[in-house]
Amino acid sequence: MKIEVNNAVFSLPYHVALEEGYFNDEGVDVELIPAGSGRNRDKEIPLEPILDHKKVQSYGWHEGIEKGEYSMYRACEWGQIRRTQDSHEGARVISKRAAVATQAIVVRGDSPYNIPSDLKDVTVGVNMHAGSHYVTLALLEGYLPRNEVQPGHVGGPKQRLKFLEDGKIGAAALMEPWITVAVKRGHKIICEAFYEGAEVGVPSLDPKGYASVDRAIHSAVDKINEDIEPYLKHMIKEVPSDVIDISEEDFYLGRFRYVYPRPYTPEEYERIYEWMVDRDLLSPDSRFEAIVNDRLSA
Repeated sequence: MKIEVNNAVFSLPYHVALEEGYFNDEGVDVELIPAGSGRNRDKEIPLEPILDHKKVQSYGWHEGIEKGEYSMYRACEWGQIRRTQDSHEGARVISKRAAVATQAIVVRGDSPYNIPSDLKDVTVGVNMHAGSHYVTLALLEGYLPRNEVQPGHVGGPKQRLKFLEDGKIGAAALMEPWITVAVKRGHKIICEAFYEGAEVGVPSLDPKGYASVDRAIHSAVDKINEDIEPYLKHMIKEVPSDVIDISEEDFYLGRFRYVYPRPYTPEEYERIYEWMVDRDLLSPDSRFEAIVNDRLSA
């Protein structure tokens, strides 16, 4: 089974399951496919932030599932709903993911901004249709009118941090290990929030194979929660040495939360559906039955 892995903080249980032999224990042969394999994010960034989300394709680095390159992948739940709506291959949300991630909105260390309401009309660098985009909306709309919240598409977290340091944006939404990188480089966290994600699978996904993977991920979650430090190496290696050197001691371990994957319920979906439709991020036709395949994780 080919499974995509994106940023390590989101896919850590898959790396651990492979490293510790849990997939083999379950009798399933898994190959982990890097997100956007063969592409260079540094060459795929706009000259200036893109402010209109309609000008940014929802799939981003996860388009491989539409090309048959893998059968499963995970990302933030809002983005997975949107990408499922846009799928031409019948991909569906199949469960909540194991990673409960956090995004922090960060400003430069010399910035005059100190609290969320200071970010009125300030461009916040995000990756549109990904967790950074949606968390920025959800966080700042608690402090500001909707029309004063200004996310701008830049690309990945490394690129968002560079735009921030180059003065092209006033703030950036970052996940780990880039929160740790930003703090070590002297920048300020304005606000931060945890959020869930979802697994997406193709229609041909084998139920027995999925069940084997799910059991392996349960074992990996237990291993991570026993002691995450031996596995922080997967996040550390995502940070180029020319940006900064970080070590296990630099991380705040309270940011890392991993739980067992679980079914996506209609009640949870309805809340997110209404939020996204209200912001013109999702079609009103994208009801639970069109987006979620809850049979695999039942």
